[in-house]
Amino acid sequence: MDIPETRYATTEEGISIAYQTVGDGPVDLVLDTAIFGNVEIMWELAPLADLFGRLSSFSRLILHDCRGTGISGGYSVPNLETRARDLLTVLDTCRSTRTALFGALTGGAALAMFAATYPDRVSSFVWFNALARTSRSPEYPWGDTPEEQRQTIEGVREFIGKPEAIRDWLEENGPGLVGDERLIGQIARLDRHFIAPSTAVDWVRTWFETDVTHVLGVISCPTLLIDHEASPTGAAESRFVQALIADAELVLIPGDPGQMVFSDRGFITDTVREFLGVERKPIVADTVLASVLFTDIVGSTEKQASLGDRAWNELVGRHHAIVRDALERWRGVENDTAGDGFFATFDGPARAVRCALDVIDRVRDLGIEIRAGVHTGECEVIDGKHAGLAVTIGSRVASIAGSSEVLVSRTVKDLTAGSGFTFEDVGDHELKGVPHRWHLYRVVG
Repeated sequence: MDIPETRYATTEEGISIAYQTVGDGPVDLVLDTAIFGNVEIMWELAPLADLFGRLSSFSRLILHDCRGTGISGGYSVPNLETRARDLLTVLDTCRSTRTALFGALTGGAALAMFAATYPDRVSSFVWFNALARTSRSPEYPWGDTPEEQRQTIEGVREFIGKPEAIRDWLEENGPGLVGDERLIGQIARLDRHFIAPSTAVDWVRTWFETDVTHVLGVISCPTLLIDHEASPTGAAESRFVQALIADAELVLIPGDPGQMVFSDRGFITDTVREFLGVERKPIVADTVLASVLFTDIVGSTEKQASLGDRAWNELVGRHHAIVRDALERWRGVENDTAGDGFFATFDGPARAVRCALDVIDRVRDLGIEIRAGVHTGECEVIDGKHAGLAVTIGSRVASIAGSSEVLVSRTVKDLTAGSGFTFEDVGDHELKGVPHRWHLYRVVG
């Protein structure tokens, strides 16, 4: 196939995201290429070109390089919400209003975040070899141990772009491709044009800290999971994900599970085509994944008593102006204001945290301090306002916070890996009226 023209979508902060479209099928299909991508170089690999050709035979295929990789701009590893927002920018630029998503491994996790956050933009979701997380835990025994993670992080720098390392990896993970020196050389070249070794280290470290388990229950679009019949774990990780996504289907395909994701031979693309070809009624989602932020002034009653009503009202007005300015800066939406408190929502948890830190810093000039709580979860949208248990949880988290303190739920911590925050564990807490105990963290950097 001829390499399609590469274009650029520009994000709100001016970052250039490289993308391509190929094919003119009846459905738009995003393929996440974050595990092997450079939108121009990857066409040189016959297995990838074949995969793209098969997918574009029944869709308008949309490819893009994540910021900081390939030929997209940016110098740091993007977190999940940034990747979702960048993809939204690409879809807006190429006028795709409703899109099917297809990703593999951890790339599918980023698309899961998108599907939960922007349900009205997603028609369906396909996830090959689903990985909701990569770190081992009692409820997720297939992840890597801390020692395995350390070895992977140390080894990735020596792997990127080196034919001898790729050859060794294929002997264990893709024996059917061992001996194809031309392909090995092409993979090495793609690696070098995809990601720098130091960035790859940051990328892997970020993924070991990421967990989208709590996002999966919010996904409302038709979802297909694909795994291998010969999976050594019995497709256990895909079944784990299937149990968390309502009505998700799981299809097991033949072939060697050790082969690389782009060694398709038609099994994957035929399954995707059949799934997308089913006539479906559009699903109108009444819930979305949202990050809720609650703030209020600490010691407000005492402050009001010492100032008097008139001075207090002037102070509250200045406080409100600061909060609303921060909401505009960090793209938050004011849902409610009661006295000196604010309730706002964001389409990403990192922006909610940054907004809270911004307000804390700026209101000090007024001689006051605030406290803040952030939680990410499934919210109902009623008359343009967010409601539901996630909102209650956010409010309760804020009520526990101290002066100039931002407390977050574990979900927020898991979804903001790579955002540059430092979290201090503050243990389990009971939240009034909310079932179970909740693990909370203090933002310290």
